Amino acid sequence: MKMTGNTILITGGTSGIGRALAEAFHDRGNRVIVTGRRQALLDQIAAERPGLIGLPLDLDDATELPRLSADLCARFPELNVLIANAGISRPEDMTADGWDASDAEAIVATNIVGVLRVTAAFLPLLKTQRNATIIATSSNLAFVPRADFPTYCASKAFLHSWLQSLRHQLRRIPVEVLELAPPYVQTELTGTQQASDARAMPLAAYIAEVMQLLELRVHPRDEVLVERDRARRWAERDGRYEATFAAMNPS
Repeated sequence: MKMTGNTILITGGTSGIGRALAEAFHDRGNRVIVTGRRQALLDQIAAERPGLIGLPLDLDDATELPRLSADLCARFPELNVLIANAGISRPEDMTADGWDASDAEAIVATNIVGVLRVTAAFLPLLKTQRNATIIATSSNLAFVPRADFPTYCASKAFLHSWLQSLRHQLRRIPVEVLELAPPYVQTELTGTQQASDARAMPLAAYIAEVMQLLELRVHPRDEVLVERDRARRWAERDGRYEATFAAMNPS
């Protein structure tokens, strides 16, 4: 993808990786539109970043996206980059008395159905552009899961597979399809403690490395993997899957 002169829509763009990407692309002279569920955060990011546009969107509400996409396509017909970043993560204990599938259903609704909906909504416009890109945020946990986050990891494995099929189907259409598969990063995805966890990669360092990879087009197989991602990505190929899984999920 080109790194400047784009009109970019980022779902889940009010915090964490989404917000950091929005700011990084905004700094490079792109028009950036972010969506999120929390109006206070939308107001904050718009106030702190003049020219950056924040719009409310709950991807779990099937009625909101058609209205938003019609509005954006009318206001920004030059929109050429979609970053489907919205996602949630929750631990699940399937051995617990009274365990039910409510958390799993919420994760599937946001992490899978939400990405499908937003892609379907904007793909017709993207196919008309000369330089179009779709980026979806999966996870390093798509390749080796943490067993205490079973549905989250499975949702990201779904995206990894689905993006390969999307990329193949669009191979004769000039829409680039990239997968962003972050490692454990200092955000509040799993709670406030993650943002200061020394085991997690600092958010600024992660975004800087991602932007460099995109700038240099160093993303084989269209997977944007920072250095911390690569060992887990290739654990199965390299015969280290069982040992990696055991280290991540001690008995």
